[in-house]
Amino acid sequence: MNSDPATLIPEIALLASAVLGLLAGAWTPRRRQWRLRVLAALACGVGLAATAHAATRPAETVFGTYVLDTATHTVRAIVLVAVLALIALCHDTVAGHRRETEFVVLLQLGALGSIALAGANDLIMLFAAFLLASVPFYALAGWVVRGPATEAALKYYLAGALAGVTTVAGVTLLFGVAGATGYGEVAEGVSRGPAAVTAVGLTSVLAGLAFKAGAVPAHFWVPDVSDGTPPAVAAALTTVPKIGALAATYRLLDSAIPVDAVDWRLLAAILATASMTLGNLAAFAQSSVSRLLGYSTVSQVGYLLMAVTVAGRTPLARPALLLYLAAYALTNIAAFAVVTTTDGRTLDSYRGLSRRDPLLAIALVITLLGLVGTPPTAVFVGKLEIFTAAVDGGYAWLVAVAALNTLASLFYYLRWIAPAFRPVHGPTPRDRGSTSGWARAVALTTAALTLPLGLASGAVLAALGAPG
Repeated sequence: MNSDPATLIPEIALLASAVLGLLAGAWTPRRRQWRLRVLAALACGVGLAATAHAATRPAETVFGTYVLDTATHTVRAIVLVAVLALIALCHDTVAGHRRETEFVVLLQLGALGSIALAGANDLIMLFAAFLLASVPFYALAGWVVRGPATEAALKYYLAGALAGVTTVAGVTLLFGVAGATGYGEVAEGVSRGPAAVTAVGLTSVLAGLAFKAGAVPAHFWVPDVSDGTPPAVAAALTTVPKIGALAATYRLLDSAIPVDAVDWRLLAAILATASMTLGNLAAFAQSSVSRLLGYSTVSQVGYLLMAVTVAGRTPLARPALLLYLAAYALTNIAAFAVVTTTDGRTLDSYRGLSRRDPLLAIALVITLLGLVGTPPTAVFVGKLEIFTAAVDGGYAWLVAVAALNTLASLFYYLRWIAPAFRPVHGPTPRDRGSTSGWARAVALTTAALTLPLGLASGAVLAALGAPG
């Protein structure tokens, strides 16, 4: 066991930046609080450099509860890059705002919780990371004091409070059965304990992780938060927590719960099917682009849960999950960045976008077709790898369900793309052009990055440990 704090430089950098930012923000004039965003960006840069160095070392467990391996390093990199993009995306949303400091601090603390979820190798550590990835985002959801945001924050908090109670109850039951909280000891203990209690405990913990990931049946907060908060905030809430929650779910099931004790594969497959199907069905009738994206994120979790279903059964599962998480993070942020740039909240408000801003229209097409899984975008490769892993793991029926859902999702994404290329007769419903240079840059950059990530996916998968 390693107890060297230097192994946790990315986490320490985020925490130090958040604490220093909170203290400095109290004495920094409002017009100069942009410095705190620069501080957060520097912390992310330090974290990425430390992650790149740590990735060259063998996997190890630090302080007995936290694993530093390929999965943790990848989640670190994805979350830190996402935070950098979100800091740029939120420029016009937070610049000069009287709660600018709080926004930056809450974003960093939530990101720290998401990273901690991915590396947790102990039930107590898992629950502590769950809280750290939850509480800051409750506050962030209500950061803008207005009716829809307040309602969304309240729903998010109440759902999160229930999920937190459920999670700690599940942790307690698993501890009672196994007599330990470390994943290795839990795996040994539950194999000898009563299967019914283990099943209830595991289901309770998975309910909490499903809430963080936005999976069915704990997904009801997602469309309300996506629609009730500013798009830059919604991008953070629908991207960062998902990354850590799905990585944590994979590690928990693969390391701590033997399949012969509880058939968690079937449970994960059911959650995957329900999430992708209900998410797509709910998105069909949406006219609000933010609610559409909210339900889209629910369906994306369904595809990601396919890799969790075959965890430990095929070596393709973990690399496919990690690649899809990276692709999803870039694509989802790009979609919300387009919404931030245009300030268009309905599908009809995008009519004529190709004439007003051709580059942004192209970014919208890349982003939405990327969410469908169209080559050569990164989501296409991630989805293809997950489908391959599912077939290799004996879940061909789940691939058939996912393929049908992918085809169905094309309908509501095209409902958004089509108005952008329709001619405009008379005044446009919302012809305001690009309201944010920063958001536009984020939209164009993140959308463009999905293409090289997809083209270079072979090398990325090899680095993530996929078999040749």
